[in-house]
Amino acid sequence: MSALSPVQRLRTSGILSLEGAESDVENNVWIVGDDETAVVIDAAHDHERIARGLGDRELMAIVCTHGHPDHIDAAVALADLTDSPILIHPDDSELWNQVYPYREPDAPLLHGEVLSAGGIELHVLHTPGHTPGGVSLHAPELGVVFSGDTLFPDGPGATGQPSSDFPTIIASIRDHLVSLPGDTVVHPGHGESTTIAEAAAHLESWSRRGF
Repeated sequence: MSALSPVQRLRTSGILSLEGAESDVENNVWIVGDDETAVVIDAAHDHERIARGLGDRELMAIVCTHGHPDHIDAAVALADLTDSPILIHPDDSELWNQVYPYREPDAPLLHGEVLSAGGIELHVLHTPGHTPGGVSLHAPELGVVFSGDTLFPDGPGATGQPSSDFPTIIASIRDHLVSLPGDTVVHPGHGESTTIAEAAAHLESWSRRGF
């Protein structure tokens, strides 16, 4: 029996530089797997700390929920350290290339694809809006979904950037997330977790007032 929780959260801090503005930011890095193998969801800021969190486990993949710098800025260093592939949705290739013009991701994340680590399946859901290639990862047997910056306890992720779109993120939440079981725990890219039931209860008010 695994001695480790199948879902671990690391919090890492850094500077987000986006559209010419800089801000301090704290990210959630999620490690999903068992004692032997794992995936990392969003390698943010500190590849050495993430590697320490992995310990002796084999890293099967570094999964990027989207291409904003604070979610990928430790991805290449972690990949080089662990000899593991980097996966991102192809619609975020432009954002990726702004951070890593010299390095391509290793494989695309596609809607409906299923990743596996430590016997845990992660179902890829394309949830654009915050970015064109934003994805969420649903682990049915764990009753959790990793939402990146698509969904937070207080609403959808920000859509103020040129590559973002508010109606699109609302459609992503409506079509792909609130259709999950209500007791599904939502683990976002920043801050605390929520549930699908909570999101479903507020979706219409979010839709009306906009963000």
